[in-house]
Amino acid sequence: MAALDNLPGNMLQKPTGEAEEELERKASTYKPINSFSLEKDKSYQQQFADMYFLRLTKIKPAVEQVAVDTWSGTIIGDEPAKKVERVLDIRQGELCWVTGTVYMDMPLKPNILEDVSKDRWISAPTSSQKYWSEDGSDAVTLEDESGRIRLVGNVLKSVVLVTGCIIAVMGTENVNGELEVIDLKFPDLAPQPDRWALSSPPAANGASRGKKIKDVDEEMTDAYSKGSGGKIAIVSGLGFSGSDASHAIELSLLLEYLLGEALDPSTQQELSQISRLIIAGNSISLEDQRPVDEEQTEKKTNKKYGYDASAYNPLPSQLLDEFLSTLLPTMPITMLPGAQDPANASYPQQPVHGAMFPNSRAYTAAPGSKETSWFDNVTNPWEGEVDGWRVLGTGGQNVDDIFKYVDSEDRLGMMEAMCRWRCCAPTAPDTLWSYPFQDDDPFVMKTSPHLFFVGCQPEFGTKKIFGPEGQTVRLIAIPSFSATKELVLVDSETLEVTKVKIAAI
Repeated sequence: MAALDNLPGNMLQKPTGEAEEELERKASTYKPINSFSLEKDKSYQQQFADMYFLRLTKIKPAVEQVAVDTWSGTIIGDEPAKKVERVLDIRQGELCWVTGTVYMDMPLKPNILEDVSKDRWISAPTSSQKYWSEDGSDAVTLEDESGRIRLVGNVLKSVVLVTGCIIAVMGTENVNGELEVIDLKFPDLAPQPDRWALSSPPAANGASRGKKIKDVDEEMTDAYSKGSGGKIAIVSGLGFSGSDASHAIELSLLLEYLLGEALDPSTQQELSQISRLIIAGNSISLEDQRPVDEEQTEKKTNKKYGYDASAYNPLPSQLLDEFLSTLLPTMPITMLPGAQDPANASYPQQPVHGAMFPNSRAYTAAPGSKETSWFDNVTNPWEGEVDGWRVLGTGGQNVDDIFKYVDSEDRLGMMEAMCRWRCCAPTAPDTLWSYPFQDDDPFVMKTSPHLFFVGCQPEFGTKKIFGPEGQTVRLIAIPSFSATKELVLVDSETLEVTKVKIAAI
């Protein structure tokens, strides 16, 4: 044992005989915002086109204000740039600017009308990783309720554009009926709420006698500006599987890491500062199907209502439930569904049903209750306030779909573009399945978050972006844990980001 004393941090140490300090996990201030919750009785009989009209109506005033501030008084070739209200009001040879919705006409992009017409006589086409074409056959168009016009010009090559984003363009119509774009503008970042806009700092709720709450708030604000070491853990792509044990050891190590088990006291002290875990999609692996023999394959043709019970494997959800129920007594969890999880496929995805978690649902709120639960099973996308910061997160489908439109690998750039478009899912409902909203488009970002994360990405990435009115947004691409064995820690006071890799040596 004497030799082990010389190894700092080694777990095999003789007892000191002194009482160990009892660690207490840092508390999390948390308030979810149900921006993407749907009613239980949902109708899908509405037209999807209404969503784009709603989006244009909501974002148009902001982008027009940017255009007015920039282009007011602009004169090119002795001709002043004038505003036209509709696309159909554009006249050939006149310098003008107009606001509308981008539509990308791309041959490789799926067409629902073609799919329906060919459904009974041709096999389904092979899924394309990219809609973007190298041969230049893609066309950028601008449309509103009056019509559509094609956009051309070199300026289009320097910006990210996808179907559904709202922009203002300045240019002239050429002899081919195309708008030669000289400049274009986005609405840019939406107004950003102050920190603690929806909740109060922890000290304000437990102010000591003899001190006013205002005084305590000021003291705590000063303390927060210096940083208190609190952490928010974010992980995605856990990928629990019933047969593939390729990263089962890392999942066990992740659980021990979050619990602070099998670690030296100094590391346990650091991990006690993790106040909340956010799981950002794809907790279940789809690469896990029960093997079927020829006899079972023949029986699959007689499945009832298109459902094959023999292909269902309950083990992945059971393993996920065990993981959550082991962690929940010591840490609150927010869980977003992803493309592979047992939730509805269309955006916004609703929470995974509590019946999937027989052991963990004791930590959820009662049905119909408005109270915040320790295990918050939320929508995708999701919006909330964590430790005073406004947070917006998704399971990754929105960025994955934009990725198909552009000749770029810069996922953080796509996230920044969404913030400057003021829309977190611009390609819905065109190529990203979505509920047909009629009264409101929840994907429009009415306010800028302080933290915007996207789960299930190929690799980790982070950066800060800034708005014209002092807005600051921290962007984080959360890597898939099953592929990278990585999770992310966010400082709850500075929003600085740390990547942690869980590896079995």
